[in-house]
Order: sequence, then C-alpha cells, then structure tokens
Amino acid sequence: MSDDQTGLYVWQDREIRFDEKADGVLVRRGEVIIDAIEGIEDTKGNNGERGSLMITNLRMIWTASRDSEVNLSIGYNCITNISIKMANSRLRGTTHALYVLTKHQSSRFEFVFTNMVKSSPRLFTTVQTVFRAYDTSKTYRDLRLRSATIKDQQLIVLPSEKVYNKLSGVWNLSSDQGNLGTFYVTNVRAVWFADMAENFNVSIPYLQMDSIRIRDSKFGPALVIETTGSSGGYVLGFRLDPKEKLQELFQEMTSMHTTFSNNPIFGVEYSVHEQPKALEQLRVPHKEEDVTIVDDDAHDVFTAYYAESNKATDREPIFSGALGLAVEKPPEGFTTSQLWAVIAE
Repeated sequence: MSDDQTGLYVWQDREIRFDEKADGVLVRRGEVIIDAIEGIEDTKGNNGERGSLMITNLRMIWTASRDSEVNLSIGYNCITNISIKMANSRLRGTTHALYVLTKHQSSRFEFVFTNMVKSSPRLFTTVQTVFRAYDTSKTYRDLRLRSATIKDQQLIVLPSEKVYNKLSGVWNLSSDQGNLGTFYVTNVRAVWFADMAENFNVSIPYLQMDSIRIRDSKFGPALVIETTGSSGGYVLGFRLDPKEKLQELFQEMTSMHTTFSNNPIFGVEYSVHEQPKALEQLRVPHKEEDVTIVDDDAHDVFTAYYAESNKATDREPIFSGALGLAVEKPPEGFTTSQLWAVIAE
C-alpha cells in the first residue's frame, strides 16, 4: 500500500508550487474551500497583477485573473510566519499587505498579497485564523512519539475523532523484550501506549501509514505498520494473542485505512460567516484587461519570491557616503540609495 496506491499522497499542505497546470490548483479529496477572495494582488512576484486568492484547509492558492496558469500554491506546513506590513502596490500604492514567510526544502520564500478592496480586513483575518487552526491540529496529520496523547490511562480524543476499538494486552515490539500496553483504533489514527508508563506512546495517523501487514517476527506473527518517508520511515510492530484477534485487528485497520483514504479528515475546522460560492459560480469568462504590466527584466519565476535573495551569510561591510555609516554591501546590481527608496514612508 504505497502512497500512490492508497491515494493518500498529500502534497498540497507540504509544498510550494509555481504556475501549476489546471489540475494542480484543483482541490483534492478532503480539501475544503473555506473562502475565496477576488481582487488580490501578488505584490511580490506579480506587482500590478490582479487575481483571486482561494483559502482551503490545506493551502493558499493565488491565481492571476488574466491567465489561470499564472498561479501559486502555498502549503500551510511551509509557512514560518504571517504578518501585516506596509507594501508598495502598483494598483493601490502604499498600503497594508499580508506578508507570508515560508521555507520549502532548502529555500526560503516571501509572498506579499494586497487586497484591492479598501478597509477590508477579510484577507488578514481569514488567512491568519485558518493557518492557526491548521497549526494547532497537527496530531491529525503527523506521527507523534511520547506525546501528550494519553491521560489517566485514557486516550485524549480529538474533535471529529471517534474511537472504534480499544484492545488490551497488545505488545509493542520496539525493544528486545517488548512492552505490554493498550491499542486504540479510531477514524483518524492508531494509538498505542504502555500500561506501566503512559508517556511511552505512539500516535500514527492513517495519513502517514505507508503499509499495514502481518509478518513473522522473533515473537511470532505481528501487525507491522510502516510509515511514510516524510514521517521518518518507521517500522512499528505489534503482537496480540490469540492469532484470531491479531487477524481481526489487521482487517479492521485495513478497512479503516481504506475508508480514510476515500474521505480524509485533516482536522482543520474553521468556518466563515459568509460562505463562499461554489467554485463553478466563481468561474468567469476570460477577458482581456486594459492593463499594461511592466516587466523590467526577464527572470526565473522563483527568484522574485526569494526572501533576502536566499542568502545564507552576511555580505562584507562597506562605507556608505550617502548614509555616513558602514553598511552591508548591497546585492549585485543595487545601490544603497535604491534599497532605501523601497521603504514606505
């Protein structure tokens, strides 16, 4: 049961993608459109470009109005900080904008979004609140070891979580002698904890299960759960007597995993007072806008979004006659005066 075979491979919240084809910006199973805001400018990479911002439970999707293949997909798991600061927009001038700092693989990107509707806090409040809901619900999506999952020998049940089975006398085979404990099966994860030390536990979301099978071990037949590479690639073994109960547990786990694959629960719960229209209602016929987009230089699509030009170390100091101070040497092609001029007054 690889990610592709189960349909559980989810990149939407864990990657940043630029200029995706149409299917790349369509919502996947379990992804819900929370809000859709028209009149949003991508001020950092496409200054002067009007578009729309779709906010889902997994990511932000910005799409240019003139061309749907000019787009951004920003997974919430990549976001490191969200703030509101002043920015210079070609469409609105100097105004408040949403700054989104991200990290994907070894690169850091900065995105700036400006709302064309004056005095509307909708862009700021919705994005910040949905991201907070995502960030505080990671137990639904991430494997957890020795976490605050059990209290007084009982599972701490998550919102939208339902417990379907609780089995005593289940051995965790992670050590040479094994550890006796209790095993929970819910609609979003499997949880095991040691009876003698409840802080010795593991919470495995179905989202991170790569395979479930019964295999022979030195302790006899065992239920083996292999997790995805993104969650550490763990191989976790559990033993239960008699064999019939082990087989029943395997069948139940397989069934729950299949059910979850068909209807994933990502745990991000948020609603807006004014629900967005259905995606079909939001689509409008393509039309040419009477707007001139000034492209100063041809550049790679990623370059415009690099935070601090993706530099890893500080540049050497030089003396600036304009400022009368020692300053860090500006990036190649820029002067201190040019950098100073971009600060909003």
